[in-house]
Amino acid sequence: MSKEKKSFFERLTGTVRMEEEAEPKPTKKGGDNNGTDVANWMDTETEQDGELTIDVYQTTDSIVIKSMIAGVRPEDLDISITRDMVTIRGKREEERIARDDDYFARELYWGSFSRSISLPEEIDVDEAEAMEKHGLLILKLPKLDKKRQSKLKVRTA
Repeated sequence: MSKEKKSFFERLTGTVRMEEEAEPKPTKKGGDNNGTDVANWMDTETEQDGELTIDVYQTTDSIVIKSMIAGVRPEDLDISITRDMVTIRGKREEERIARDDDYFARELYWGSFSRSISLPEEIDVDEAEAMEKHGLLILKLPKLDKKRQSKLKVRTA
């Protein structure tokens, strides 16, 4: 198998190319008129994380985010939250049991992944919860109650 760089789609879905036909890489002439080839802009792309698939929904009092993270240890997850955004980062380590030549299909995604989700409402960061159940990450993010009022007593100094 060639050591060719995977496309973004291949990294995102974990798929691999089955055909090994050598296709010429598109090039264009540089703007300096000296005849040098400029590499295709896709070839200069840096390695990117895979992107998690998510479900996001709301209940009356919270926003819930679910994502499949099977094969990821909790200590390999980093979840950052603000009042209006959640970022989930992690890494799924591959156990090398078989040689590349022994695979018939390779569709699982291995490596780093991340996903940032803009929230439709502000949440209470301090009351947020994260749990994992059978490979499913569930984030419960309580909505801020902007209508909540509190009486403030005035003290004399």
